[in-house]
Amino acid sequence: MEVTAKLRYLRIAPRKVRLVADLVRGKSVEEATHILNFTRKRAAKPILKLLNSAIANASHNFQLKKENLYISKIVVNEGPKLKRWRPRARGVTYEIQKKTSHITLVLTEMDNRNLKRKSQKSKPRLPDGQAQPKSQNEKLKPKKKK
Repeated sequence: MEVTAKLRYLRIAPRKVRLVADLVRGKSVEEATHILNFTRKRAAKPILKLLNSAIANASHNFQLKKENLYISKIVVNEGPKLKRWRPRARGVTYEIQKKTSHITLVLTEMDNRNLKRKSQKSKPRLPDGQAQPKSQNEKLKPKKKK
């Protein structure tokens, strides 16, 4: 089940909002909330408010549990630009574009496969597909060729 929430006409440039959106994409709702609470960017507060709205929609409208939700998709699009003018030297005007953003956030319920995948931490692998050595002694041992 997918739950969508939208924030339109946010008066922050989309390029700046995408920096914060990239931090929470694919994360669980609880983890994303913690990240947004401690992010020192201006766009973090509106995204947190949007996330809380999406959580409320999911629990009230679809009876979904907060623990089973994750951010499957978050898209930041460009909204309309407010155009302002600034006088410059020799009677020339300079245009100032005040950019706006549209944010779309989609929450999805985790199924059993996603829950297992999120809970298991994968071990880092070497480029040839072998697992990392567990101790310093294994690094020193020469590998036998077959």
